[in-house]
Amino acid sequence: METQPEIDKSSVTSLIEHWSQLNLEDRKEYFNQLLRTDAEELFLNLKAPYQYELLSELSPLEKRSWIRLLAPDDSADLFQLFPLEQRQEALLLLDSQTRHEVIGLLAYAEDDAGGLMNPRYIRLRPEMTVEEAIRYIRAQARNPIEIIYYAYVLDFEQKLKGVVSFRDLFLAPPDRVIQTIMKTDLIFLRDNVDQEEVSRQFSRYDLLALPVLDQNDHMKGIVTVDDIVSVVEEEATEDIQKLGGTQALDAPYLKISFIDMIKKRGVWLTILFVGELFTASAMSYFEYEISKAVVLTLFIPLIISSGGNSGSQASSLIIRALALREVGLKDWWRVLIREVFTGLSLGALLGFIGMLRVVFWPIKDPVYLQHYVVIAITVSLSLVGVVLWGSLMGAMLPFLLRRVGVDPATASAPAVATLVDVTGLIIYFSVASVVLGGTLL
Repeated sequence: METQPEIDKSSVTSLIEHWSQLNLEDRKEYFNQLLRTDAEELFLNLKAPYQYELLSELSPLEKRSWIRLLAPDDSADLFQLFPLEQRQEALLLLDSQTRHEVIGLLAYAEDDAGGLMNPRYIRLRPEMTVEEAIRYIRAQARNPIEIIYYAYVLDFEQKLKGVVSFRDLFLAPPDRVIQTIMKTDLIFLRDNVDQEEVSRQFSRYDLLALPVLDQNDHMKGIVTVDDIVSVVEEEATEDIQKLGGTQALDAPYLKISFIDMIKKRGVWLTILFVGELFTASAMSYFEYEISKAVVLTLFIPLIISSGGNSGSQASSLIIRALALREVGLKDWWRVLIREVFTGLSLGALLGFIGMLRVVFWPIKDPVYLQHYVVIAITVSLSLVGVVLWGSLMGAMLPFLLRRVGVDPATASAPAVATLVDVTGLIIYFSVASVVLGGTLL
């Protein structure tokens, strides 16, 4: 039986912290028990899916009172969850200005800058004086504004000409004209850029807000740093889950149904299992070598796990480097050269340790004891080859996937390890055929 966490039912902060762990009935019960002011604070801090749960069974009049609390960008996120046949009816609950803004936001993809932005921001004209601008800002601030730290200077065509901070406004003489104090070296987002690029821009420039322009340089809204925090968490969670060899979960772990969990994990697990079947095929191909030198099978786990581990390391490092734009597609050859030397060095290190294992920790087998030197050389050389191959495959696969337009995180550690398992066996037995030819084979 599912147990609920111990929380302070009267504390909004406690409810927000534990909200995802509650079942739907308890969420509604706790929400209805709160005072209106506390309920509003809770509602505004919940993610859109949880807001939709609370609104789903309310009357239209009750829905209107809650929906009208939201900023236009938050309303757009909420309306994305309404079935199409109910969305138009829900939009009528908004005032005309907000409805117009939300409809404009719904035209954008949810994970683009246009879908994240808020169309409410401080606008100024370049010909205004500082005194006029401050009076105008006071008037605009009476309406809900996303952020008031920056004011954006637009011409009559709504094209962005500059930006001015409140600090600059208050320090400037009252009779100065805005266009003489505004910054024109602008950092902005296009309305169709992906949310990953949006998060990178915030990380790079450390700003509280960024303006969003369309392809004709008309300013459409702003994205604020608080809008992007949840995006960063969402993207990081998705990448980590993919790196673990599963499809991204679209809900907290304990809230995913059993069937959905099987679907999310079963697809990739089946693909990886089919890949591992080729390991058996590779071993059957070298059946003669195995029958002549059974001792070789003792070191198979050692060989293929080392190659899989090195490949997993390389893929994880390159996937992250691609995500942070530390490397680009044009840098593949530099990564290749770096991984050749890295793989050789790591392979030599593991090969030396493997050789010590064979020489100083032999098994009680007459054939093994008689040929331990060549077996040690076989294991050592195989480790060098397999670790090198694993490093190269783990590093290059994310580049290949990015090149064909697939998320590099798909090159997860389990996927790389599965590929290296098969090729590792081929490398191992090929080296054994050469080194042990004329002795054990």
